[in-house]
Amino acid sequence: MDRRNTNKIKIGNIYIGGDAPISIQSMTNTDTRNVEKTVAQIKELEKAGCQIIRCAVPDIDAAEALKTIIKKVNIPVVADIHFDYRLALKSIEYGVSKLRINPGNIGDKSRVEMVVKKAKENNIPIRIGVNSGSLEKNLLLKYGKASPEALVESALGHVKILEELDFNDIIISIKSSNVMETIQSYRLMSQKVSYPLHLGVTEAGTLWRGTIKSSVGIGTLLAEGIGDTIRVSLTSDPVEEIRTAKEILKSLGYLKEGIEFISCPTCGRTEINLINIAKLVEDKIDKLDKNIKVAVMGCVVNGPGEARDADIGIAGGNGEGLIFKKGKIIKKVKEEDLVNELIKEIEQM
Repeated sequence: MDRRNTNKIKIGNIYIGGDAPISIQSMTNTDTRNVEKTVAQIKELEKAGCQIIRCAVPDIDAAEALKTIIKKVNIPVVADIHFDYRLALKSIEYGVSKLRINPGNIGDKSRVEMVVKKAKENNIPIRIGVNSGSLEKNLLLKYGKASPEALVESALGHVKILEELDFNDIIISIKSSNVMETIQSYRLMSQKVSYPLHLGVTEAGTLWRGTIKSSVGIGTLLAEGIGDTIRVSLTSDPVEEIRTAKEILKSLGYLKEGIEFISCPTCGRTEINLINIAKLVEDKIDKLDKNIKVAVMGCVVNGPGEARDADIGIAGGNGEGLIFKKGKIIKKVKEEDLVNELIKEIEQM
């Protein structure tokens, strides 16, 4: 699929936009001032596949903590700033790779100029982040609600402030907790600017509901070629955000690394405990570093054929199952041994 052509911007050691791969982001939910816990969480997120991490900077102590955090992690750190320009200046001084701050909310022009000057000197891009829950009062009065048009107008207002100061290393996000509002907002914004877009459905919810809403919203936009970096927002362990983001990218062909897993929904022909087997296989392959497609099918009659494009898979029978590669059966195994035998075959590939 053709991706929208956007400006290419450097964030630490990776790029966003242009021909750069779509990157995965998350945000720590630890107290940034607790360096040990924050570093431990970032390390865990790095291991899961997070490429950019954002930390809340509510006060000067949090900004100072970033100095140590940045030295201990391997991925770019973004400072999440609201209202206080001094926290932005300190965060840049301490080595962040990007700011998340809205210039229209940090005071008079002189304050904005100080932040922009410092960002330019250090090659620090700025993400403008507009959310439906924090729109300016004048826009709510103008549009009557937090509509896509209101979100886009708000973001463009912040963009204009930076452009007037000759600053163009800009990334934009315009998130809503409403999926269709999010989709419409990004579609509209993509027609108006060439800046990279950071996709996400804000306040998406818990692991189950939030995953569905994020997958629909982010996935729809990516399928249309819109979006350069993504953050799945879940009320859960941030590692789950990374797992969900990776699966969204895999499902659209944007991410080829790691195991792609498919399984049939089961039907009246299923004669083994396929649901339990699928869960066990999914858990075990999650720890394997293989670039293959694995299938778990419930029917020995149709399974190997339906999943012939899988590199390897199993198809259940009555108390037993078949292991197949590229649709060709390689062995018959007892039900209780199916998972272990499949994993052995995968490990040898």
